[in-house]
Amino acid sequence: MDHTPSTTSESHLTLEQIRSQIAQAVIGQDRVIDELLICLIAGGHALLEGLPGLGKTLLCRSVAATFGGRFSRIQFTPDLMPADVTGHTIYNPKEGKFIIRRGPIFTNLLLADEINRAPAKTQAALLEVMQEGQVTLEGRSHPVGEPFLVVATQNPIELEGTYPLPEAQLDRFLMKIVVDYPSEEDEKALVARVSTGKAGEGLDFSSVGEIASAERILEAQQAAARVAVDQRVIDYAVDITRHSRTAPGVANGGSPRAALGMVRSARAAAYLDGRDFVVPDDIKRFAPAILRHRIKLTTDYEIEGRSADEVIAALLERVAAPRQ
Repeated sequence: MDHTPSTTSESHLTLEQIRSQIAQAVIGQDRVIDELLICLIAGGHALLEGLPGLGKTLLCRSVAATFGGRFSRIQFTPDLMPADVTGHTIYNPKEGKFIIRRGPIFTNLLLADEINRAPAKTQAALLEVMQEGQVTLEGRSHPVGEPFLVVATQNPIELEGTYPLPEAQLDRFLMKIVVDYPSEEDEKALVARVSTGKAGEGLDFSSVGEIASAERILEAQQAAARVAVDQRVIDYAVDITRHSRTAPGVANGGSPRAALGMVRSARAAAYLDGRDFVVPDDIKRFAPAILRHRIKLTTDYEIEGRSADEVIAALLERVAAPRQ
């Protein structure tokens, strides 16, 4: 894999500016920002898991603001119906016909807040749009906006009255991004900035400027899809995925969609870094986020309190990366 880095283009500079713009509003979550941007550029969807108050909604609104995208937020609750997500038809007596009222899913960035609080029937309303970028209403297909990104959130501790996402739906998410507490220094900076001159707790993403367009994001997605990937790097992604199925403590491992996700994410990462080729470290870097929601641990490991991240870390140590 003897490549030389390409020069940084205008689009790469724009994406670097997107990173810095989001970081102005979302402090202390650089890794989370990068992983969510990878999902956007790779054309995937993200599952955010973290405790309340860590800036998940602010992050999503900030990402949409950077390219002037439409933003919708749906609070998933036990009484939420599929039509509340996708839309429905209503009768217009003046015109004497049924018309379609589009739901909040027709947007560029959809925040499905606490997705596991709605029953499976409502969760499934997202399946078609996440896979095909369209919604079927009354037998007709309606495309949603482009680019389109679903960000679903989960609270890892309040599980009473929730409906765990089925494995088939979890597999539709490119990454499961874990949102941790910020460092002490970042938390001090966050409190100082957010509390100055404000009486309430409203989300403030006014510092995030629109520095790209939806068309530019689509161009970036297409350019990232063309980034060169050596066959040995593809083999590395497949090896990691196949070993995840036989690793100690794993009941079910990653599907072929996991290997595809690693390659897609690696291409997006290389593009964001201004490279026209993928290196093995790109695969290794995003393997945890891509595998952690696709791996089901055995009962023994769960009783011992082991985590999927521990299993993945050991797996990555065992699978040899190709030499450059």
